[in-house]
Amino acid sequence: MSIWLSTLEAAKNDLAQSGMTRTLKIRESPNAATVNLNGQEKLAFCSNDYLGLSYHPELIAALHEGSKLYGTGSGASSLISGHTSIHAELEQRLAKTQSLHIPNAGASYISTGFMANIAVITALATLGNISIYSDALNHASIIDAIRLAKASSKAHCFVYPHADFDQLHQLLTRDSNPLKLIVSDGVFSMDGDIVDLPQLLAISKRFDALLYIDDAHGFGVLGAKGHGILEHFNIQANNLIYMGTLGKSAGIAGAFVVAQQEWIDWLIQKARAIIYSTAPPPNLAFALLKSIDLITGEVGTKRRSHLNTLIEYWTTHAKFTNWQTIPSQTAIQPLIIGSNLDVLKVSEQLSSANLWVPAIRPPTVPINTGRLRIALNALHEIDHLEILIRRLKEIQ
Repeated sequence: MSIWLSTLEAAKNDLAQSGMTRTLKIRESPNAATVNLNGQEKLAFCSNDYLGLSYHPELIAALHEGSKLYGTGSGASSLISGHTSIHAELEQRLAKTQSLHIPNAGASYISTGFMANIAVITALATLGNISIYSDALNHASIIDAIRLAKASSKAHCFVYPHADFDQLHQLLTRDSNPLKLIVSDGVFSMDGDIVDLPQLLAISKRFDALLYIDDAHGFGVLGAKGHGILEHFNIQANNLIYMGTLGKSAGIAGAFVVAQQEWIDWLIQKARAIIYSTAPPPNLAFALLKSIDLITGEVGTKRRSHLNTLIEYWTTHAKFTNWQTIPSQTAIQPLIIGSNLDVLKVSEQLSSANLWVPAIRPPTVPINTGRLRIALNALHEIDHLEILIRRLKEIQ
């Protein structure tokens, strides 16, 4: 084993010298504006719990009730014995959230967003020699799903520059393959920008392509009822597959895919991430029904309104001399610092002032675009943003 250990040690040293070492920090409290981190109280700007629902008393009570009714584990994959009546009810409810936008909508509840992307893209690749078109800034789970599709089938992948629809159009024009799939994030997780979905949809229809949208950071916060990017743009389409996550704005765990029922049926036949994975716990499915009630009801409406107030305050007041902000209408507000070592230093200085804003480095973002990914949520107050902005201006 000596050669393995020496190789490992050399690789770890390379990471450390390039400022790429990652470490786990232990949070000892629920998601909130203020958390206990490694024994210290800090003001946190790093959670994707955008509506602050993960510690909502009604969700806690629903999870407890769901555990009494259904237990704490599903026991098997969905196709063996893990699919319960409450899973089916949740899927029907999730399909309904997108039913105005996707005809004959069905849904599949999956353990994580990462697994959902793998499930959909690899299942579609079993249909033959498909061409996949992927935005350059798509999430790592999409990248890995495409890699798996290429390895297990005859799929071909074309990566177009971020939001460069002219380039996408040119690539599609040169492709004679009848089976085309366009894949894009709805809200890009590191830049916070929203894809121009109407334009992307128009391109997909022109080339008779299937369009797959990962709305992990849009569901719950975009649209009047929080139904996500399709509601935000008032989209209606029959060539669209939609994925949303349930561990971010919904405050619990899991993900879901909504598409015409024919596509959902195909996932059950061919998505290995569904066929061979234990179904999500039924108590989570029960609690998620309450989460959807909160998102679409008065609680969600008020929290989205407050979140938008925070976003407006940040974009108005977060002006820096040496660092670059990226225009974003979402809770994701990036601040570009530059090198790995520089962004780590700024993050550490914030931590010393009891502010938790992790440094984001390659390969999550392009080289020399190390950044603070400032994540706002509905539990923050304007005072919290003032503290963060003041400290950042002192550091720069």
